[in-house]
Amino acid sequence: MHPFCCVSAVSDHSSPANPATPFAGLAMPPLPAAARSDSALRHGQAHHCVINGGDSGRASLPPAAVAVDVRINDLVGNGISGILHKWVNYGKGWRPRWFVLQDGVLSYYKIHGPDKILVNSETEKGSKVIGDESTRFISRNRSSNHVSNHRRKPVGEIHLKVSTIRESRSDDKRFSVFTGTKRLHLRAETREDRVAWMEALQAVKDMFPRISNSELMAPVDNVAVSTEKLRRRLVEEGVSEAALQDSEQIMRNEYAALQNQLLLLKQKQVTLIDTLRQLETEKVDLENTVVDESQRQLNDQEASSRLRQEKSSEASASESEDDNERNDAAEEETDDDDAAFFDTRDFLSSSNSFKSNGSDFRVSSFSSDDEGLYAVESEEDVDPSIRSVGTNYPYVKRRKKLPDPVEKEKGVSLWSMIKDNIGKDLTKVCLPVYFNEPLSSLQKCCEEMEYSYLLDRAYEWGRRGNSLMRILNVAAFAISAYASTEGRICKPFNPLLGETYEADFPDKGFRFFSEKVSHHPMIVACHCEGTGWKFWGDSNLKSKFWGRSIQLDPVGILTLEFDDGEVFQWSKVTTSIYNLILGKLYCDHYGTMRIQGNQDYSCKLKFKEQSIIDRNPHQVHGIVQDRNGKTLSTLLGKWDDSMHYINGDYSGKGKGYESMSDAHLLWKRSRPPKFPTRYNFTRFAITLNELTPGLKEKLPPTDSRLRPDQRHLENGEYEMANSEKLRLEQRQRQARKMQESGWEPRWFARDKASGTYRYLGGYWEARKQGNWNACPDIFGQIPSEHISDEGQ
Repeated sequence: MHPFCCVSAVSDHSSPANPATPFAGLAMPPLPAAARSDSALRHGQAHHCVINGGDSGRASLPPAAVAVDVRINDLVGNGISGILHKWVNYGKGWRPRWFVLQDGVLSYYKIHGPDKILVNSETEKGSKVIGDESTRFISRNRSSNHVSNHRRKPVGEIHLKVSTIRESRSDDKRFSVFTGTKRLHLRAETREDRVAWMEALQAVKDMFPRISNSELMAPVDNVAVSTEKLRRRLVEEGVSEAALQDSEQIMRNEYAALQNQLLLLKQKQVTLIDTLRQLETEKVDLENTVVDESQRQLNDQEASSRLRQEKSSEASASESEDDNERNDAAEEETDDDDAAFFDTRDFLSSSNSFKSNGSDFRVSSFSSDDEGLYAVESEEDVDPSIRSVGTNYPYVKRRKKLPDPVEKEKGVSLWSMIKDNIGKDLTKVCLPVYFNEPLSSLQKCCEEMEYSYLLDRAYEWGRRGNSLMRILNVAAFAISAYASTEGRICKPFNPLLGETYEADFPDKGFRFFSEKVSHHPMIVACHCEGTGWKFWGDSNLKSKFWGRSIQLDPVGILTLEFDDGEVFQWSKVTTSIYNLILGKLYCDHYGTMRIQGNQDYSCKLKFKEQSIIDRNPHQVHGIVQDRNGKTLSTLLGKWDDSMHYINGDYSGKGKGYESMSDAHLLWKRSRPPKFPTRYNFTRFAITLNELTPGLKEKLPPTDSRLRPDQRHLENGEYEMANSEKLRLEQRQRQARKMQESGWEPRWFARDKASGTYRYLGGYWEARKQGNWNACPDIFGQIPSEHISDEGQ
């Protein structure tokens, strides 16, 4: 007999019913079901020997523990198995999986495809099977008695010790399991099956009770070591008194050292908990800070893998399902979320191929440094007559980069603004030019015409009698207007009252004109003419400041009219800019855009609002309906990447379109410029403020290209740009007085019926004649009488 078996630890506050141990300060969870059932007797005997030191050789467990074991054994037995439907994504919907609950771990396997597992009465021997569907599935495989020798590899595993189980409030067959990092949405075949699964999962979950902070930090009871039994045993062996005392002292020293070790471990545990709490409080700020960088990295990864995606799209959808499932398990969808959004990245990777028709093309404006505005990469079976529409314009050489800065660039920060304006009257503070990009709001309106080829193709489709393809291309054009906003953290220049901008792009087949028609409220009106279409509108923004972000709600209607009389109208969605004070700035667009047509079709587009943990942001989902409300086509994609369409009502509920082979490409974003700028300009945006040879002499004195502060900023002359911006801001203060005294825009007039500004005409005729007598020099020096008025 080992001498230690005779030693018992006795607490100062011990009682026969509650013996204490040196481990009283550390609450240990019970063993898993399998371990408890296999070793309960052995564990009970060891516990009895060491702690109680009694004479009984029979193990005894507390009544509560016995009751828990009985309940778990009744519910779980040697394991639970059965079929549950797991939510994968909106492209795949609910998919059946074989779930196994054993030893506190919930595992699931595929039952279809090349990676399916073998399930029969032999493999599930001893397990409790839930559900008639599961029983029928086993019966169908009864003829296959062969049991695979290799270990069954699960698609995923959930440890219930660290998980939370929740029933759905809206569906009596659904429930979810959340681990803190990912959520599994599950659906049983019947309500009774869900009850059985919930009871089994909760029973196993109860085996791992959560420890409260008060219990975790409770002081360790003082432990006294009783050596009476050891003394009696050694006396029987004839040991001397001196040896007895030495043995007792050795035992006390060993137990004291053990208790000190446990106290040290507990102190480390408390320190760890405090650290975790501190990390939790910093979590939101950290996520807000890195979200922009993670989006940037994701975009870079997607750009570098586009070629691989095109190759992998020829493979079967089942080959990529493993990765999709592991990723999609991390998505958290609430029961109350009734908006359906496709996982665009999973959709692209799971599609077998994109069938080409007249709309299946990839056009990249300014895509090649050696070619014109377009570099078309098309499928061989694309209709050549459609492929050439929007791209067969003359070549015009334009710049590929901005001028090299003269001065050293200064970063955009709140501190730089405060430092430069210390001691000044805050009501007259002019924001530094560092916050601007060398484009005005008038030019930003023109930037939305980058993918005007979509309107050319829409006109051609309508001319051929295909009105459905027309509205699909119009919808793609409306979405493409947001593509250039990704990564644009600087604000455009606020135009002066009466400021104008023209853009004559024969290489893109359109000419554009815009004017600032009102200072308060600030309204910009534009008009554009292309091949077979006209586009016009005015825009005003209502802003709401939320402390760390600003919300911009656009006001105004955009109108597109084709030469055959078909008209479409829509309004823009809400834009929010985040991290105004701390962290990296980023913007997001969300809301519903409705494109109303005056003939057969209308379109509704839903821009999904981005969340902090969203792994696939910027998603857009839309439908095209006829006058009777029947859905004829579905759009899906991302506003900063590409848009696709599927004929018919693709609800994303997992029914049909298994291979997604019926998806067609509508629009794809252009490649980034060869020479990137700190403003994140696209290739098209780089050309908007360019003064091509001979252009300056043809422009009116109100054109944005002639604005001095904007030109200095583009050249990298920041000090000059700041001084010129301050001068023009002082002049701008006269704008309200001019507007109140009856000032009217030169080239636009408000339509009394609709309330929108319409182009009056005459600009391009005046440009041809060089007659700008009616256009004031708004960028010149302030007249002396105005300076005196300002000072009064």
